Amino acid sequence: MAFTARNPDVSRKVAVRRRLAAGAAALVVTGAGLALRAGATGDAAKYGGDALYTLLVLALVVLAAPRTAALRACAVAPAVSWGVEFLQLTELPADLSRRSTVARWVLGSTFNAPDLFWYAVGAAAGWLVLTVRKRRRHALSLAEPIEFR
Repeated sequence: MAFTARNPDVSRKVAVRRRLAAGAAALVVTGAGLALRAGATGDAAKYGGDALYTLLVLALVVLAAPRTAALRACAVAPAVSWGVEFLQLTELPADLSRRSTVARWVLGSTFNAPDLFWYAVGAAAGWLVLTVRKRRRHALSLAEPIEFR
């Protein structure tokens, strides 16, 4: 069977593989974020965490919608991150962050304009990974086996 979008069996297998990869990426990014938080200080921890936050959102977008195009997923991730950042201009995230550690991790508490740039950096890094992975997979699918006679 040819690999086409019209082939539902292949399409399902690709979606499952993308979901597994996205789930693994979410775990790796979460681990990296926790390690960064535990081991680094200052701007490296703050802004590295912002980029990783958007990478995590990107992984969750692909996990939820594995057939989403890479460019679209990489546009949704910073949009969500920016939405959360702009929500910090209200009192809601700060109030929830005082009540819950998880809310503090997910929503933050105070608006910081430079975070918006670092969210874009995280999305760009995610786009780069997805693009390289897609090109590599495409190149491997085009390779023909070598026959020795």
